[in-house]
Amino acid sequence: MSRIDLTSLEWCELIFKDKNKNYGAYKMRQDLGRRQLAALVIVTCAAVAALTLPRLIRMAMPEQKEEMVEVTQLSMLEEPEVKDENIVRKVEPIAPPPALKSTIKFTAPVVKKDEEVSDEDELKSQQELTETKVQISIADVKGNDELNGKDIADLKEVITQAPEEVKEQPYTMVEQMPQYPGGITELLKYIAKNLRYPVIAQENGIQGRVIVRFVVTATGTVEQVQVMRSLDPNCDKEAVRVVQSLPKWIPGKQNGRNVPVYYTVPITFKLQ
Repeated sequence: MSRIDLTSLEWCELIFKDKNKNYGAYKMRQDLGRRQLAALVIVTCAAVAALTLPRLIRMAMPEQKEEMVEVTQLSMLEEPEVKDENIVRKVEPIAPPPALKSTIKFTAPVVKKDEEVSDEDELKSQQELTETKVQISIADVKGNDELNGKDIADLKEVITQAPEEVKEQPYTMVEQMPQYPGGITELLKYIAKNLRYPVIAQENGIQGRVIVRFVVTATGTVEQVQVMRSLDPNCDKEAVRVVQSLPKWIPGKQNGRNVPVYYTVPITFKLQ
């Protein structure tokens, strides 16, 4: 049996014998050999180019010479000379302040005749001085000289007022929050027992909640009562009154000491 060439025109004519040759398949089969040959040439050229292109690029580029750069270590550099210059500062002596003198004004004695001396001006005995209620001051006046000395009797007592203590700002959160005696349940019972529903608010059908904030001081008292959320002027006033009447609390603590702390309580007004 002879070898069959599938790309030959004879094989194409044999296949399409007595068939419609105007159909596209006949044209494609007829050009199959040329397409295969063209594809083979293209693949071969691409392979040769891929293998030879890197070598051609290396041949075309000039050779680069490596340059050696000498690096000098900092430890090999010579240390700069440091000149020791003694800076002399001239300090002028400060003259000491003059010494303070402790003096009392001296009143020179006046010589009088016996008949001119009254009984009150006579010198008294030790017994008379002991029995008298007059107190003799031994205080001293410091800082006066001989000429401007002052008599102790002329000096007035100076009362110095102690500086006002700066109040500590209240905390919002602390390690141990203030507590009402008996807990939150007792607090709500106290508010419900002492709260008086305003008559005007009842007649107008007003009901709701008033949010009140106050400060529990370091001693446990209630201060700085404020309405944070208002409901009605009459209800707000009643809520403030009840909170101000609260007894002492257990104060809050921060770092082991009592501190003032803000506390918020809702007070509800509800019609039965």
